[in-house]
Amino acid sequence: MKMILPLFLLLALTSAPLARAQQAKAAVVAFENVNVVPMDRERVLEKQTVIVRDGRIAEIGPAGKTKTPEGAVRVDGRGKYLMPGLAEMHGHLPPPQAGEKEIAATLALFVANGVTTVRGMFGFPNHPEVRDKVSRGDILGPRLYVAGPALSGNSVPSVEVAQKMVRDQKAAGFDLLKVHEGLSLEAYDAVVAAAKDAGIAYGGHIPDKVGLQHALKTKMATIEHLDNYIEALEADNSPIKGADPQTRAAKLPFHLDEKKIPALATATRDAGVWNVPTMALYLNVFSSESGEALAQREEMKYAVPQMLKNWVGQRNNQLKSFDPEAIKRLVDIRKKILKGLHAAGAKIMLGSDSPQFFNIPGFALQREMQAMVDAGLTPYQVLETGTRNPAIYLKTINETGTVEVGKRADLILVDANPLESVGNVARRSGVMVNGKWLPASELNKMLDEIAAMRKG
Repeated sequence: MKMILPLFLLLALTSAPLARAQQAKAAVVAFENVNVVPMDRERVLEKQTVIVRDGRIAEIGPAGKTKTPEGAVRVDGRGKYLMPGLAEMHGHLPPPQAGEKEIAATLALFVANGVTTVRGMFGFPNHPEVRDKVSRGDILGPRLYVAGPALSGNSVPSVEVAQKMVRDQKAAGFDLLKVHEGLSLEAYDAVVAAAKDAGIAYGGHIPDKVGLQHALKTKMATIEHLDNYIEALEADNSPIKGADPQTRAAKLPFHLDEKKIPALATATRDAGVWNVPTMALYLNVFSSESGEALAQREEMKYAVPQMLKNWVGQRNNQLKSFDPEAIKRLVDIRKKILKGLHAAGAKIMLGSDSPQFFNIPGFALQREMQAMVDAGLTPYQVLETGTRNPAIYLKTINETGTVEVGKRADLILVDANPLESVGNVARRSGVMVNGKWLPASELNKMLDEIAAMRKG
């Protein structure tokens, strides 16, 4: 069921200082006597030494047999677990007017939470440049894949405009196209054809005039938020077909046929279409808590103050038309859709849509992982959606996604086994992003700077 939300509330300008994270860039880092969670399959390699050299995993072997090179930075891994860095496959980056400090703060929030890859899903003209600065090492941040400005009913009024926007975004260096609400069927099909000609991926929302089945038929690369699945589950004998949008929005949760889920999941799998479900975002939307209560979450101290104020007002306005029974039904059906997609072998990736509606970059992925566990996935299955699966989708599996010799050193060192509980991913002893080792003390310093920046 579509929820009308502002896609990206512009980040407020700030003059508060944010020191760029510094670290001694050692040629070699050794994680000694550490338990490795490689994520190639569900297993743990106990008591290993992992050697990182020049940003790559150079060696993995039993601690007693693997020698740490002289002069290496030694990281004590006893009792800890080394896993791949996480991918945020539906994130957002600040617009140009937010300024360099805000961009650095957003990227730092991701890194401090072990996010080493981000797919930005609402583009501004500065985003390819930000991506390239991170890649060069000019800015500390996760590896970025950036979408162009949204292709919506407002921005794409015709087939000709659709074709031009696709060509222009490809030429501007964006990595993918963001499809949004309001596109006509003809404009959507023009985007699809032009994207295939240009060799650029496209994904996002499913416009109402397109529908889930047509999106699957055209092999949309990714569907965000489980968009249009609930509409596709409408019962054949639903009495509200053809009703006005307001009536449909209010009544549709009570006229769904869950028996349609397996067929839709199988069709999704067969089409090769990926889903980024953003479960935790919709738990925020569907929450019965006031905006003031949600604003008390610990991680809200890292939110831009004006943005947080807007979220509180939006939440309280939503509560005026809150229907507990409809909301309960929507929460339940979204869990069943996600579980059904996974059971059918459809492709799923981790994403939170942050910063957005009480979702703070990095922190929101912790909530997202728990929401996916609550929907019936195991911790390993959830971690796979944030490590190996994104690498397969991005065609970087030879570079990232697992802990293996030769791969880029994007890693998280955690204090307890993440295969036992996804909550353990938050218990970080440090993060390595593109070979740069940032111990917990450095991560905490980064977070403290951002919290101080928010206070002004």
